[in-house]
Amino acid sequence: GTHSMAVAARGAQPQINPWIIAIAVMFGTFMEVLDTTVVNVSLPHIAGSLSATVDEATWVLTSYLVSNAIILPLTGWLANFFGRKRLLMMSVTGFTIASFLCGFAPSLSLLIFFRVIQGAAGGALQPLSQAVLLEAFPPADRGKAMGFWGLGIVVAPILGPVLGGWLTDAYSWRWVFYINIPVGIATIVMTQLFIFDPPYIRRSSSGVDYWGIGMLAVGMGALQVVLDKGQQADWFASRGIAGLLLLAGAALIAFVAYELRIHAPVVDLRVFKDRTYSTGAFLMTVVGFVLYGSLVLLPIWLQTLLGYPALQAGFALAPRGLGSFLAMPFVGIIMPKFDPRKLLASGFLLAAATLFAFSRLNLNAGYWDFFWPQFVQGVSLGFLFVPLTTITMGSISREQMGNATSVFNLLRNLGGSTGIAMATSLLARHQQVHMSVLTANVTPYNLRTHLVLGGLQSAMTAHGSDSATAARKGLAALFGIVERQATVLSFLDVFQLLTIMFLLAAPLVLLMKKPPKSAGGMPMH
Repeated sequence: GTHSMAVAARGAQPQINPWIIAIAVMFGTFMEVLDTTVVNVSLPHIAGSLSATVDEATWVLTSYLVSNAIILPLTGWLANFFGRKRLLMMSVTGFTIASFLCGFAPSLSLLIFFRVIQGAAGGALQPLSQAVLLEAFPPADRGKAMGFWGLGIVVAPILGPVLGGWLTDAYSWRWVFYINIPVGIATIVMTQLFIFDPPYIRRSSSGVDYWGIGMLAVGMGALQVVLDKGQQADWFASRGIAGLLLLAGAALIAFVAYELRIHAPVVDLRVFKDRTYSTGAFLMTVVGFVLYGSLVLLPIWLQTLLGYPALQAGFALAPRGLGSFLAMPFVGIIMPKFDPRKLLASGFLLAAATLFAFSRLNLNAGYWDFFWPQFVQGVSLGFLFVPLTTITMGSISREQMGNATSVFNLLRNLGGSTGIAMATSLLARHQQVHMSVLTANVTPYNLRTHLVLGGLQSAMTAHGSDSATAARKGLAALFGIVERQATVLSFLDVFQLLTIMFLLAAPLVLLMKKPPKSAGGMPMH
């Protein structure tokens, strides 16, 4: 019976090459993910031109992430409420208009307001495009589709800083936003022409779960602010951060309890009963954590320790994008021939090896010392992303797909925000620890200290400083050396921690079931 139903349903829709659909949804996703990182480099310029401090300007990032995090888990429900195609059109249109307004913004407060709208419109794009794609392709080709989609998710955050740096240097920070307009228009046209709602997406007649939406918005919003601002405010030393974290915890616990009890929840958490899905969602959180955590560490390392300018640091991250760019489609093509779980496990081990390589670097590291581990890490991301998405969604019914992809994408983003917050604060903490250990050995009685200081002082007196100034400058130089070593050591600590996380995640792959393929190797319909 299911076959004839499927044929009847398919007859109602025009036949469209799934790759055209893939390109249509990929544009939107790419633009949305790009906008999470494209602004990073231009923050000082934005602050300067709108006469604000850089600290105030970071709200341009936070506001986007907060509204994004609130909308993400609601996407499955919104698609049923408005219809998927209409929601997709609304999202892309809203995102494009908000981008124009951001570029146009005369003051920081207006810019932040438009960023909130942009983030809210963009929040629906990732899970929507993933659900559209998973359905446009038969199960046997889903790996290829996810390989293509993964390019947008992984390459965009790496391209972001390069593009942002270049646009800001060459034109002005406003172009960082204007660049979305042509992409947005192209996406709107393609969506209108090529994307249609499947018959089982019905306008839901059940009441709106206002309580669920409210608790989710408060919980996710508060949590995102905590993750984004915690490090600057020194976490729990700040009453505001501690209060927000309590609020987030209470709201989210209440939300989960409530959603599991009611009949028509806004986010259907019952999808977690599927062991493969829940394991996959957890692993995706870990991937987000490690990926974004290490993505934020490298530019800091290059800029603070090796003195790369912003654009150079952006380019130095390019090998990771290159590796992913080559690996993603490749993994999508070979996946039907292998058990995707083996590919996934090898991805974890390969990624762990590259993080381990980073944890062995020192201050003498040259360009190629950064190039190869990053390139291999980019390749490993292909082995992580494509199989992980395909296995996780393998057993999800089409009706549940929208809800499942929105929770899945939410967890990846949450993992990413937590990873960035943890990496930056661990870096600061460990630096203090290493500073105190290293400075304990730098005493006037330590022979090496004596020699270094003596050398520095005689060099400075030779350049015409008096001995007191020379001694002071010598101490300052010595402090600089110690501080840089402490910073390096703390980087290595964080990379070791990320390595261990990936090694511990790898065995969990065994909990997942192989995605279904029908007998005789024919794709199921």
